[in-house]
Amino acid sequence: MPASGPSDPSFEILLANRERFTAFVRKHIQNANDADDIVQSAFARTIEKGETIRDDESVVAWFYRVLRNAIIDYYRRNDVRNRATEEYAREVDRLPPVPDPSDHQELCQCLWPLLDGLKSDYQDALKLVDLEENPLSALAESAAISENNANVRLHRARRALKKQVEATCGACATHGCLNCTCRRHS
Repeated sequence: MPASGPSDPSFEILLANRERFTAFVRKHIQNANDADDIVQSAFARTIEKGETIRDDESVVAWFYRVLRNAIIDYYRRNDVRNRATEEYAREVDRLPPVPDPSDHQELCQCLWPLLDGLKSDYQDALKLVDLEENPLSALAESAAISENNANVRLHRARRALKKQVEATCGACATHGCLNCTCRRHS
């Protein structure tokens, strides 16, 4: 075959067998659109690349080999895509739930005085990371400490605030402290 594509007689033979090729691929590929795409791509690749036919085989047998290889490639790509989709789904399942933006507005009003009652380092940590939703690295940078130290500080700040909330709000603290009616809020 010349480099520009199959010779005219060879290509005419391929075109004459197009329906047989499509039926062959559809037996192996359930999605008819995907099967049609595979046949179309094989024709296009044959024209563009000017693939060569060995002298000992017919153009039809050669094209069936091209289609078999295309079907194998199709299933390989789908397998890779399916594994990636499954991994992504597992990753999404491991993520914490996305907080509702309105939750910031509905936070119990008693939180603010309790937050103000903490050490200033703890206040800064909670405001920067939890309320303003900055990364831990922002806390480390603003406090001029390592990320490990920032993580420890944030953990201690959260624990201190939790103790304050439990002591002040009592039972409503176990329900998330959203729009509570604790003694302090009244």
